[in-house]
Amino acid sequence: MAFIDHHDVFVGSTTDGHTFVTINRDLPAAHRILTRNGFTTREHQGRTLYLLPPTSAQEAHDRTGHALHELLPHTMDIVDLSWTTRWMDSGPLPETGARFDLSEGRVTATVDADAAREVLEQHAFQRTPTGYALPGETSERESVGIVARAEIHLWALGHGVEVTLGIPTPDAIPPAPSRASAPAPAQPPQPATSKRHIR
Repeated sequence: MAFIDHHDVFVGSTTDGHTFVTINRDLPAAHRILTRNGFTTREHQGRTLYLLPPTSAQEAHDRTGHALHELLPHTMDIVDLSWTTRWMDSGPLPETGARFDLSEGRVTATVDADAAREVLEQHAFQRTPTGYALPGETSERESVGIVARAEIHLWALGHGVEVTLGIPTPDAIPPAPSRASAPAPAQPPQPATSKRHIR
């Protein structure tokens, strides 16, 4: 499986600027909600992707934010780790305080601010020679939830966050999990993670 497969709704960004959504549980309203908000569908390696092409941050922010709010009555198990949707009505985004990298199958992080170091350590990150990393036994689902919570914490303290998924284009999005795979153990739902989408 991949980091994008463990929550009902996962929002991410490709390196070339596409915003994508994967739906990992049967949510009949999701197709209508996402397409009404400007996402197009594409069948890719056994999964349906919902894509916004590269556009302005404000447009991606608005379209994705509206879609996530409409999805909330259907599930609260939503994670948003996209960088393409970051935009603020009030002015420029805050300076980056931490960078998370999920591209190598393990979550690592680097920080630019001392306060960000404290936040990462509060969220189970451990120091390494090159920065920080989550312990090796942390599951993919747990890792995504930790990054989402740390991002909210950092934004609340006024630090910008960058998240790299290591997906250069939509063609590089991992295939859908095998139908023969055992389902992941049930976990409490994660909140919609991005305060930038809350109106």
